[in-house]
Amino acid sequence: MYFCMRNNIKKMKRTKLSMVVKALRKEYGLTQEELAMKSGVGLCFVRNLEQGKPTLRMDKVNQLLDLFNYELTATKKVRSEESSESFS
Repeated sequence: MYFCMRNNIKKMKRTKLSMVVKALRKEYGLTQEELAMKSGVGLCFVRNLEQGKPTLRMDKVNQLLDLFNYELTATKKVRSEESSESFS
């Protein structure tokens, strides 16, 4: 049996990414262990991702997302005119 070391981090805030990954995993009927094996990442990585760990390796996130034909991309934030000042 495999155990994942718990981080000394208080309850992590779920992110949009963590919610999408968990929803996709459940949609495909996978356990966290199955997702880790099929995507080639560790179980701790899957658990940390789904719990909203703020620092994760982007290459591993994309490796996992590739299983579902998704990828991380940069998107421009939509801001109000008041707060959309350019770099000075």
